[in-house]
Amino acid sequence: MTDKQKEFLSLCDTAFSSGSARMLVFSNSTEHGIKKLRILPRSINGKTVFVTERTLTDGRVTQKNSPVFPSRNAEEAFSGFLQVDLCFAKGSAIYKRNKKGSEALICPAPVRRAALGKGETVIPLPLENTKKRMLTGAEPFLRELGISDGNGTVLPTRQAKFRQICRFLEFVRDILPALPKEGGLRVYDLCCGKCYLSFAVYHYLRNILGRNTEMLCVDRKEDVIADCRRTAEKLGFDGMRFLCEDIRRLDDSLVPDLVLSLHACDTATDVVLETAVRLGAAAILSTPCCHRELSRKIDCRALHFALRFGVLSDKLCTVLTDGLRALRLECDGYTVCAAELTDPDDTPKNVLLRATRGITPARRAESEREYRAALSFLGLSDRQPEHSAQ
Repeated sequence: MTDKQKEFLSLCDTAFSSGSARMLVFSNSTEHGIKKLRILPRSINGKTVFVTERTLTDGRVTQKNSPVFPSRNAEEAFSGFLQVDLCFAKGSAIYKRNKKGSEALICPAPVRRAALGKGETVIPLPLENTKKRMLTGAEPFLRELGISDGNGTVLPTRQAKFRQICRFLEFVRDILPALPKEGGLRVYDLCCGKCYLSFAVYHYLRNILGRNTEMLCVDRKEDVIADCRRTAEKLGFDGMRFLCEDIRRLDDSLVPDLVLSLHACDTATDVVLETAVRLGAAAILSTPCCHRELSRKIDCRALHFALRFGVLSDKLCTVLTDGLRALRLECDGYTVCAAELTDPDDTPKNVLLRATRGITPARRAESEREYRAALSFLGLSDRQPEHSAQ
């Protein structure tokens, strides 16, 4: 080990001995087959144990418990990762190494004091306090979609998709107060693709909550729609309908209670949101995908210092695009929030826009002013917001 690695490992020993460290995270792996390693203090029958958790590149997670801080595991891990974060309740100490071997150790004074036990003490969570997901993996639709095997075990290569589906269902659960309390529910999945969300949401609403649910899934790919229709028939999901159509042509005589969309590519997300607003949806859950359109149109000299670099331009335009979408929805009469869908390690396409119909007149007027100002600043056409949702 190098001197900086020894210094950092000593800091880890001290921090976990004093009970102030929350976790130790090794990331930016240089080893084949492993993505991340974490060491976390946990409690079993009132006694602290240390869990070494390895996340493999195929999605599997392995764990090993130790009654004392596993210094040997940590020492061996340094050679396989370029960054190590020692996390406290407030702040982190960080060790970094580039591929040429140059090292840096970042440890602000408040963090060092915390490591020495002069900060907030962390109470280890019970080891059995594992994540309770809304699905078990044994659901028949997950087997039909190739996410679980015949025994109801989630396949190693589909763990990320399983976590994504479960997390999305949590957002559906949280948005239930914005939907009708009684009677049937009408749900649209626009640009539905293979309908992972459609089957999951239908199962949750119909089979778990017992709500009479009509689910309309729309996409322009005939073969995909045909496959999804066959899967629904096989599962007996008779409340699901599948339509091969341009979503802009959907009849607006029926009002959906909830509109869903997962990773509609680029401007397709905007078409989804515009359609949901036109139809008067009570609630919208949309996870945008790529964001190429703005990068082709933005004309803002003040941001040129970042836009001139392709990778920075992509990241900046992603944030700006979703910010404009949120503002636009507020202009159309929705209360909006942006949330993180899953662990960023699972997918970079990780933002979820949640919108519910209803907004104060003052906030709506302010959003309209912000929207126009943002378009002007970015050098985009100043299209006036239309009040299409009351």
